[in-house]
Amino acid sequence: MLRFCLWFLAICVCAMLLAVPVRAQGGGGITGDSMRICVLRDVPGMTARRAFDMAGKFDCSTSQPDFGPGDYWVIGNRLPPGELNRPLLVRTASLRQDRMTLYALYPAERIDAIVTDAHDASRHLQLGAIIERLLPRRDMRPIRLLWHIEGSANLRGIVLAPTIATSGQSAQSNSIMSAVYSAFAGICIALLLYNVGLARALRHAFLPFYCLMMVGMLLYAFTSSGAFAWAFPAVENNARLRMNYVLLAATGIAAINFLRHFFEPHIVTPWLGRMVRMASFAVALPAFGVALLAPWHLKQFDTAFSLGFLILLVAIIPIMVAAWRRKSQFLGLFITAWITPILLAATRTASGLNLIDYSFWLDNSTILSMAFEALLSSLAIAYRILLITRERDVAREQEMAARLLADADPLTGLMNRRAFLREAIGREGEQQLLLLDIDNFKRINDTIGHDGGDNVLRVVARTLRIASDPHALVARVGGEEFAIVSGPGEPVDAEKVLTALRTAPMPYDLGVTASIGLHWGTLLREADWKAMYCAADAALFEAKSAGRDRVRGKDTSRFPVAVAA
Repeated sequence: MLRFCLWFLAICVCAMLLAVPVRAQGGGGITGDSMRICVLRDVPGMTARRAFDMAGKFDCSTSQPDFGPGDYWVIGNRLPPGELNRPLLVRTASLRQDRMTLYALYPAERIDAIVTDAHDASRHLQLGAIIERLLPRRDMRPIRLLWHIEGSANLRGIVLAPTIATSGQSAQSNSIMSAVYSAFAGICIALLLYNVGLARALRHAFLPFYCLMMVGMLLYAFTSSGAFAWAFPAVENNARLRMNYVLLAATGIAAINFLRHFFEPHIVTPWLGRMVRMASFAVALPAFGVALLAPWHLKQFDTAFSLGFLILLVAIIPIMVAAWRRKSQFLGLFITAWITPILLAATRTASGLNLIDYSFWLDNSTILSMAFEALLSSLAIAYRILLITRERDVAREQEMAARLLADADPLTGLMNRRAFLREAIGREGEQQLLLLDIDNFKRINDTIGHDGGDNVLRVVARTLRIASDPHALVARVGGEEFAIVSGPGEPVDAEKVLTALRTAPMPYDLGVTASIGLHWGTLLREADWKAMYCAADAALFEAKSAGRDRVRGKDTSRFPVAVAA
């Protein structure tokens, strides 16, 4: 396991240190013909016509983020000439900027301009967070495109993933992304509802954090995909991007706290708990800084946000090591469910630090990794709950066994006096109490020994259980004294009990008899029991005095067998 953790850390470090930086040429989107682009810093008095004429002065090799924030001109490579027989759309990745003006150069030096400010960006946002603008209808295709970007934050680039697409290609892109996001939303909603039910029923600490993670995933997918702009087109695109920071931070914090509580309680020690809290603050503070203060020091907050996620990822390693050292039974589940999302998150963090190339699918990898993690984590949760349920069932069985041992007479298996009183007192309706004492039990012990006497007690106990109603309470309340409590619907036939004892096969064919005293009354309170016991005990004394092997009792007219007074 330690080797795995070191290997995992090495992969993350190598991915961030050895990756190729983002180049000025840009990248490709999900559909359309991609373009190579070059950058020129804006200067006062620069016009689109002049920028087209200065195409050779643009920088095509420097990484876009290296230019820093500001105003820029970005020019695309020359496009193949031809007639324009269908509408064309220009698509670029959504970035934090104040204003974007797209210039299209046509044959005969005609230039058309399309202005997109922060509000226009929301109205023209497509799924996958792609800004799409329709080129004016002309007889000929444009020969070159030029962007004037004002107020670029340049966190990932100035213009990313520029492509030219037809309306059919745009519709295909939206269809693909609709399927991806719909599947993701369906998975999240189903898992959320399932785990909300589990959280309410089981009260495990990790389940609420898993549900919060699902909610964060859904909201982040809603804002980052562009669907939020479709629902609320009046909200500025830059405001939507600020929401992404807060929701992604909330999802990450919920995930690390889910992990903290997923393992057994002894795995995450207090110092690991403090480390998780520090990592959570490292993500939350810059996220709220972006949300509340942007564009003030936006670059610094964004870098701090990416570093915070790096800290969050690194914080997982000591938890895994602690789980391995303490032999957690859930470590394999965690590795199975989380290794792919963690690696994708590490790659996305490297992208946030501008250490690897921009990619449309990498930019949307958060959704893919979240869906993968959500599914496998749900299986891990189900297996964890299965183990917990098994442990709980074993504990309940042990508790029941211990309770039975505590409530049972160890020799006869009948209820002992404590359990008998607990069950008897409080029974509703008038009850019959039968006290039975084995006649001349000391003589039995002297004749066949104490082991033989114990066997006699066992036979008597078995005979009483057979002769009594299943709902009656049968207990051994003293050395050779037994008690039976039964309700009015199932009174015990005392004479039948005596007959059964006379004919029961005893050790050494010994003849064993007993005397019975009984009484009828209520057992709602402890005082009722004391009064009833005294009356039955007095009747038992009368049976002994009258010659033994007989029944005596007060108010015997209630019973089916007449008992002589």
